[in-house]
Amino acid sequence: MRQLKLYDTTLRDGMGTPGISLSVKEKLEVVQILDRLGVDVIEAGFPSSNPKEVEFFEFLEEVELERATICAFGMTRRSNVLAENDQALTLLVESSAPMLTLVGKTWGLHLEKVTRVSREENLAMIFDSISFCRAQGKRVVYDAEHFFDGYLDDPAYALECLEAAVAAGAENVTLCDTNGSSLPKLVEAATRVAVDQLGPKASVGIHTHDDAGCAVANSLVAVEAGADVIQGTLNGYGERCGNANLSEILPSLQLKMGYEVVSPEQLASLSHQSHLLDEICNMTPNPSQAYVGWRAFMHKAGMHSAAVESDARTFEHVDPSLVGNRGSSAPSELSGRGTIRSQARRLGLELGDEDIARVLDELKVREHKGYHYEAAPASFELLLKRTVEVHEPLFDFESFRVITLMRAEGASEAEATIRLYLEGDRGVGWAHGNGPVNALDQALRSVLEPKYPQLDEVELVDYKVRIVEMGHGTNAIIRVLLECTDGDRDWSTIGVSTNVIEASWEALVDSFEYALTPVSEPVA
Repeated sequence: MRQLKLYDTTLRDGMGTPGISLSVKEKLEVVQILDRLGVDVIEAGFPSSNPKEVEFFEFLEEVELERATICAFGMTRRSNVLAENDQALTLLVESSAPMLTLVGKTWGLHLEKVTRVSREENLAMIFDSISFCRAQGKRVVYDAEHFFDGYLDDPAYALECLEAAVAAGAENVTLCDTNGSSLPKLVEAATRVAVDQLGPKASVGIHTHDDAGCAVANSLVAVEAGADVIQGTLNGYGERCGNANLSEILPSLQLKMGYEVVSPEQLASLSHQSHLLDEICNMTPNPSQAYVGWRAFMHKAGMHSAAVESDARTFEHVDPSLVGNRGSSAPSELSGRGTIRSQARRLGLELGDEDIARVLDELKVREHKGYHYEAAPASFELLLKRTVEVHEPLFDFESFRVITLMRAEGASEAEATIRLYLEGDRGVGWAHGNGPVNALDQALRSVLEPKYPQLDEVELVDYKVRIVEMGHGTNAIIRVLLECTDGDRDWSTIGVSTNVIEASWEALVDSFEYALTPVSEPVA
């Protein structure tokens, strides 16, 4: 089969995601992630758009990569200006990147409303810009912006733009669904025409956005039509609805379509690299993301769990381990005995029917109260162990008190005092915090960390509060979900109460107890 190439634009298009702003150090970490995964081309952004980008490209000169080629991004020359006199193009060719991607127009609407140039001048802008970059020794990719919209409007002219790029020396022309508006039928048909017309003169790539929810599907049908360079972003970052998600495209290409894009070992690192990128970008991982999300292979209904226990192929479309993920059963009021037995075995426990019945009864009672254990697997693990009496509590609780002080000028502070018994010895912890939960966290750590210094590695990464029953005002039942990490493991815990501080305390204690629980060996 023909060789496909992955082209990642996380560091350019992906930076359009609200909430993402990376330092130079973080950008370099992203480059390393993509290279380890086996990405062929890393689009690093505009090399001279701001001082941070200038510094980033300077650092890139010293980075040794195993596979990836660094690519700088820019635009075709301005109208009625010689390419060699266009400052942006000059800065682009002076960058250290061996490959350049130039974006240009292919849609008549943009020529009329945006650039306000004739069709002939637009063709000249494409040809001159690429010719200039090639003369400076750069490899060039041409991004045909709004190609599919332009193809619908005037297919002959859209293809003429591609021909101009190839004639000037572009090694690849990438067809862009810039508005994310196209559906697979159009993408496949137009890509096939472009591949047939360009023949062996240049490879064809695909760049899609997800505004119609079809970015991944459009990328895959473009490959079927002959495209062999797939642009996208790991985790689907990008403005509006995001770019095509390489975390979903890669395993589909390799496991379902038979292409050997990366090594099996690199593919098996996909989930880890995906989650690591989320951490660097300060983004909450999408639990339902195909292949790599923690719900991707989770089964809630008891019948499904029992079937998977017998043969995973019954309800799992691929082996989760091939992408570095794992299957699991979601504990809930819908759970059957098979789900509980499966969960227990993963924890190294072989439970009898009576124990399983007790766990199911306790689970149903708690979910009726507002607990939601499929969102907090760590708390469910502790619930299961407590119910069958194989769990030793971290401490014996006596009391806690939290005081929040709000000053007239708007400043606020919180302090917490806790009293507990740790292996028979009474301990008292006191701490200030920027809020009541932070104060409780610090007070509890002050008592526990002298005995359990590993708790210093535990970090709270997300805190969610939900009202379980609407319409009860301030007397409503509150559900608190905490997400924590120690750098090696991530976990979620839950607490429920009409008192948000009490619910937070319950989730916090579960989080610390889980952090100190040794990883169990599953029952064969």
